[in-house]
Amino acid sequence: MISSVLPTYSRAPLSFVSGQGSWLIEADGRRFLDLGAGIAVNALGHAHPALVEALTVQAGTLWHTSNLYQIPQQQALADKLVYNSFADTVFFTNSGTESCELAVKMARKYFYDKGQPERVEIITFSGSFHGRSSAGIAAAGSEKMTTGFGPLLPGFVHLDFGDHEALQAAITEKTAGILVEPVQGEGGIRPLTDACLKGLRDLCDEHGILMMLDEVQCGVGRTGKLFAHEWAGVGPDIMMVAKGIGGGFPLGAVLATEEAASGMTAGTHGSTYGGNPLGCAVGNAVIDIVADPAFLAEVNRKAGLLRQKLEGLIASHPDVFEEVRGSGLMLGIKCKAVNADVVKAGYDAEVITVPAADNVIRLLPALNISDDEIAEAVTRLDRAATSLGA
Repeated sequence: MISSVLPTYSRAPLSFVSGQGSWLIEADGRRFLDLGAGIAVNALGHAHPALVEALTVQAGTLWHTSNLYQIPQQQALADKLVYNSFADTVFFTNSGTESCELAVKMARKYFYDKGQPERVEIITFSGSFHGRSSAGIAAAGSEKMTTGFGPLLPGFVHLDFGDHEALQAAITEKTAGILVEPVQGEGGIRPLTDACLKGLRDLCDEHGILMMLDEVQCGVGRTGKLFAHEWAGVGPDIMMVAKGIGGGFPLGAVLATEEAASGMTAGTHGSTYGGNPLGCAVGNAVIDIVADPAFLAEVNRKAGLLRQKLEGLIASHPDVFEEVRGSGLMLGIKCKAVNADVVKAGYDAEVITVPAADNVIRLLPALNISDDEIAEAVTRLDRAATSLGA
């Protein structure tokens, strides 16, 4: 008999009932050190007092009115995002998947309104992940994502990750934009170099097409800048964000320049819940903390500390681990052992990690994880690796 919850997930036998900071408490009382943060969602950990207060105050005031009316919390958050980014305008969604849908629509509508309706193709890359909607799976194009869900939405050109010659050759009179994650998450924590991002910006400018970034997982402080592309000193035309921006509350957004967004006039897009007072109240609290340069400096310091300790861990377990890679507090360990086995051994050692492609485990801790918690996390990972090597 089918479960009352549609069985689309292979769930671990864990039921967490509460959380505090970087810790999750299982129903049986065990305390797990959380290096997954809900897959880079809980940017400030569990039950952060500023987020709890923002949500509680808003919940006692007003939950929902719809986008038929002005929403002060939404305007405040949009103003903060514009002030702290390349963007001129923001549309709020409930998730990264919805952000992908709008980003694709925005790019195509831009060229339609410019009298170039043939420009509908968006170039994407192997290993990418852009959500599980029809546009998201068509953009990623992998067999794992698309099998059984045809016919797929057309208009996506798939290239091998890092193939610069193929990218040059793929741009035609039908190309609308290039969509890429500055750091691939599901694809195995594969960062683009600053030179590659600069090259993409130059290429888009040369051909008059849109640079579209998916920062759903790598944005909102995760790499030590508010947005990952800032390390390269360039800005996109359209950017998708979600996950960390809500600190655990469902919230996403599409940020864009005025030019790129020029086709999105009244009636071209909408969302019933997107940008609701509850989500934006929490989002404002998140950005107030994460956008602070002092906070981001601490993310970078902690990232250096964690990476140093992970290098030692890998050296101690060469039969289990191969290398560490990534940026900021978005790190991956490529494994020699099966990554699913490493994740499971972590459960036994009461530490949470997240699997990814290329036999990688992801470490995506809360951005405010403490030094002592970093040390404890590596101790528990060492215990997990030792159990696999035994």
